[in-house]
Amino acid sequence: MFELFKNLGAWLTSGEQWSGADGIAHRLAEHLQYSLLATLIAAVIGLPLGLLIGHTGRGAFVAINLASFGRALPTVGLVVLVFLASGLSMWPVYIALVALAVPAIVTNTYAGMTAVDPDVKDAARGQGMRAHQVLFQVELPLALPLIMTGLRLALIQVVATATIAAYVSFGGLGRYVFDGLAQRDLVQVLGGAVLVALVAVVLDLALSGLQRALFRHRPA
Repeated sequence: MFELFKNLGAWLTSGEQWSGADGIAHRLAEHLQYSLLATLIAAVIGLPLGLLIGHTGRGAFVAINLASFGRALPTVGLVVLVFLASGLSMWPVYIALVALAVPAIVTNTYAGMTAVDPDVKDAARGQGMRAHQVLFQVELPLALPLIMTGLRLALIQVVATATIAAYVSFGGLGRYVFDGLAQRDLVQVLGGAVLVALVAVVLDLALSGLQRALFRHRPA
């Protein structure tokens, strides 16, 4: 066991391992690109849907059931299904990652909207605000802490799952996991897993810190 971790440390700190098209720096950039783009697409889909459901109160069952859908989604199975339908491209990966991220964004946005005090909304309407003004000037600002929590959770889930890009022969940190398994190289497999975990932890801590700084006078 000691020898394994010694070899892992050597693998992670080797200058050669960080350079080139197969180096950690390049694979990390690919992994972040997949993760951030998928989360951005999911936010474009999930935020308006969550705001609409939370503002109107209609379709609440969609937001509630999406949480269960996100937990039960067979990500690899979805990648394979889209891969068979569309061929070799990044579409299967992005579709699977977006489908994974949307439920967390929708449910937290909906929860944030429903947590706004009805009396506050009534007071805004009493002052002559129109529906869209109540939404964007009252409800959305008050719901932002939970909305940001949803975005953070979605991004961390996507980062942890973006290794599936390597399953269909693309890059990212998952390349080390799948190549290591194929080569029976336990150090490479463990190195890829450690890197993914570190990226997820660092992003989570950074976003949590940003959220606390932005809303330090408000409940998260």
